[in-house]
Amino acid sequence: MRKPFISITLLSILIGSSQVIYSCKSAGTGGDTTNTEEIMNTLTQAEQEEGWILMFDGQTTSGWRGYNRPAFPESGWVVEDGTLRCTASVRGDTGRVGGNIIYNTKFQDFHLKLEWKIDSAGNSGIFYLGQEIADAPIWHSAPEMQVLDNERHPDANLGMEGTRKAGSLYDLIPAIPQNSKPALEWNSIEIIVEQGHVVHMMNGVQVVEYQMGTPEWNELVSHSKFSELPEFGKYREGFVGLQDHGNNVWYRNIKIKPL
Repeated sequence: MRKPFISITLLSILIGSSQVIYSCKSAGTGGDTTNTEEIMNTLTQAEQEEGWILMFDGQTTSGWRGYNRPAFPESGWVVEDGTLRCTASVRGDTGRVGGNIIYNTKFQDFHLKLEWKIDSAGNSGIFYLGQEIADAPIWHSAPEMQVLDNERHPDANLGMEGTRKAGSLYDLIPAIPQNSKPALEWNSIEIIVEQGHVVHMMNGVQVVEYQMGTPEWNELVSHSKFSELPEFGKYREGFVGLQDHGNNVWYRNIKIKPL
């Protein structure tokens, strides 16, 4: 009568052991092993189905080139740790090493998303609806969402009522509320353009909204640094660009959905 008892006991031990082994394996793979590097610069299945385009793969500069140039700058911009980084330069505003870059496709109505962080006292910007005009910088045509260290860069205190702070439509409309994060911290932004109606979002909050081509828009431009630029804000299709302002700035998770 003892043999069946021993068999059952051994069977129970074996089953219990296999469960323990299985549990250990499950704990190893089912725990929180999220790696930020793995989820950056990718599209989810849902985003792919919705028509999003990944503009930066985190490893190459594919799809990007210099403004008014046929190729990507040989220096001044690098792919680094899954980011597209503009490196600091001492050449000043007009003699930067890399220069501004653009994504080599024009977009009309779109929803743009990306993340940025700026170095201490740094300055950069995100252009949209830009045109390539010979012998003219991209800002002669393209509106710009400002990228800035508000605490240390002097531009934060210039312009009218905060129009040069981070998230703002540069020199035209201030970002309200002003919710940018300090230097060297990541900010998420969205720019939505549809039939001339534009929205800026920063860190999940709408901070700017305007309509291009209206009398109010024309009045706004007439009192800005763009007043003598006939090409500024006139186009409904154009390039997305990133600014080299001579400072360290990092971009990642750049994606766009045509509307």
